[in-house]
Amino acid sequence: MDESTAMYGRWTKDALIKRIRALEGQVRANDAEAARGAGVPNSSLKEGGRTKANAGAQPQRKKKNFGGDIDPSKYSTRLVAMKLAYLGKNYGGFEFQSAGNAPTIEEELWKAFVRACLIFPENPDEVNWGPWEYSKCGRTDRGVSAFGQVISIRVRSNRPLPEEPEESPTTTSDETAAGTRPQDAGETEALEDAESENTPKRGFDDLIDELSYPRLLNRLLPPDIRILAWCPTTPAEFSARHHCRERQYRYFFTQPAFSPMPQSLEDPKSHNGKKPKEGWLDIEAMRAAAKKYEGLHDFRNLCKIDGSKPHQSFQRRIFESDIVEVSDVETALPYLRGTEFQPSSSSSLGTGENFPKVYYFHVRGSAFLWHQIRCMVAVLFAVGQGLESADVIDKLFDVDAEPRRPSYVLANETPLVLWDCLFPKDLDDPTRTDSMEWVYMGEDYPLNAHGASGLVDHMWGRWREHKMDELLAGQLLNIVATQTDVSLRRNPKAPLYAPLTQKVFEGANRERSVGKYVPLMKKPRLASPQEAYDKEAKKKGYRDAAHMQAAIEQRRAEAEAETVRTTEIAGSDAAA
Repeated sequence: MDESTAMYGRWTKDALIKRIRALEGQVRANDAEAARGAGVPNSSLKEGGRTKANAGAQPQRKKKNFGGDIDPSKYSTRLVAMKLAYLGKNYGGFEFQSAGNAPTIEEELWKAFVRACLIFPENPDEVNWGPWEYSKCGRTDRGVSAFGQVISIRVRSNRPLPEEPEESPTTTSDETAAGTRPQDAGETEALEDAESENTPKRGFDDLIDELSYPRLLNRLLPPDIRILAWCPTTPAEFSARHHCRERQYRYFFTQPAFSPMPQSLEDPKSHNGKKPKEGWLDIEAMRAAAKKYEGLHDFRNLCKIDGSKPHQSFQRRIFESDIVEVSDVETALPYLRGTEFQPSSSSSLGTGENFPKVYYFHVRGSAFLWHQIRCMVAVLFAVGQGLESADVIDKLFDVDAEPRRPSYVLANETPLVLWDCLFPKDLDDPTRTDSMEWVYMGEDYPLNAHGASGLVDHMWGRWREHKMDELLAGQLLNIVATQTDVSLRRNPKAPLYAPLTQKVFEGANRERSVGKYVPLMKKPRLASPQEAYDKEAKKKGYRDAAHMQAAIEQRRAEAEAETVRTTEIAGSDAAA
């Protein structure tokens, strides 16, 4: 990486665009200057009162100088934990990526913290969290949302700086000899001021005197990123990553998963009595399979191998795993109540109810591997469609018999939500009770929640926008599904039944046709963890992972030896 690439590598997208525009303006100005030096008439350089160099440029408006008038040395700082929520559909993940095409949550957070003058980096355009004791609880991937993400960061505070001790004035002998004498009005006021200064001052109140961090940041963040709460009692050594003892995820889906085929168009050969009607999921089978995830297991066949972490353990403990119905959220589509679309009367799915319903896969654990949740959900969907039995999970856990993960498709990322993160006071507390004293928006000042620009009113606007989209799309879907009489068959060449092809649901908005379904344990295998580590090492110029690790240890030993030698030389020079 050359010097220029390293300099711009961690700049925000907005800063890079601003820099490009500045360079383009400079090039146009240089071209105009060169044209004038070559004797080009001034009239040819003019367009509407502006030079050609500036013809395409918009008038520059004076921008606010965020932080330009604030002296950081006049403010104290404090380590603060914050709980935030975001809808991740339009973002390239949580963690900042210099080479990413889509904006990230961390990039938007960085810009908001800088503009709010809560941090004072030397280069505001470069995303560098290092000096601010920053940590994050979870690193969600592209498209994944979070409603309980937690970060910690050292920020500017309204707490007064420690006062420097002042020297008390000495009393002269003349003043002592003067004794008592009448005091004029000015002396009386001075004495009263001195007495008021000596009276005890009110201590600093975190809710009254401190900056309203959530309100301050929410004014600068995009509408799909919100700070929900902050913790005034954040411990001095707090780490959002290392002190978290439970992370909760939810993966949402509908029942039916996709639009069912009318019974009159289904080929009788497609009914085997074992699988639910196409489009519907067997919720009880999924729930039984989800329970198999609970406990301590090796999840190497239920995650994506990260070749850059050769010492990673695949053992993970799942505290709870279940399928839960979300109440009071169904949007009735009347056409699904028709007998053509309902599951069979013998099915446990339930007939005569309003559909679609909404469910979520609920999972709680201390930590999770890369794409682990999406792999777990993909297997559950296969079980729910009757394509696999719950026993397939036991086979995936048997890493001695199955050291390589089958090449199955991961569940879609959009319905996945990091629901909450818990921080017990006792890190070994088996109940994992959250000890963070969160102050949520509106608990300090109610109008921050329900005011004209409050958090609830803001979220209502976001909800109603998407609710209207859902309502109109649902009305249109119901019209399209009921206005056609497929029994007319006006074209005599129309096929009698739909093609015999398996459709699979993977969490996306539409099903995917796969022809003939290949059982999960008969799919091709991916690379084993060791093969993935060796492949990553070869990319970096090593023979294999062992060779890379040996080289790293050698460099570490050489660095330690150099440190010892430097210390010895400094000690001998001091003695001399």
